[in-house]
Amino acid sequence: MPRAITTEAGRAALAAVRDAEEPARTDLATAVRYLLQLLSERAPGNTVEVRVPPFGAVQVVQGPRHTRGTPPNVVEMDAACWIALACGDESWSAAVAGGRVHASGSRADLTELLPLRP
Repeated sequence: MPRAITTEAGRAALAAVRDAEEPARTDLATAVRYLLQLLSERAPGNTVEVRVPPFGAVQVVQGPRHTRGTPPNVVEMDAACWIALACGDESWSAAVAGGRVHASGSRADLTELLPLRP
């Protein structure tokens, strides 16, 4: 299991990303991974895979465990979209309607889990 990102480091990276026009890649990576970590703490499980390439992915939500091949419930988006959703700057429905989120599977709706408000 990867080492947890501390609250202080996660919030600092998130602040740096949100304040910069062009954030440093290390800050962006840390912010994304920190928010994914918060999501996995809020909704532990293995039913939905949330991907934010190239920075990270987590499996969340209680339910049937997926063990091989492509998971049946996948959510994928870029880093900017993930940060906006997790922080409440964009709604799930707007991101999906705008094509910024690619969600497949009957359980791939994170409406009830977002925003995280770190």
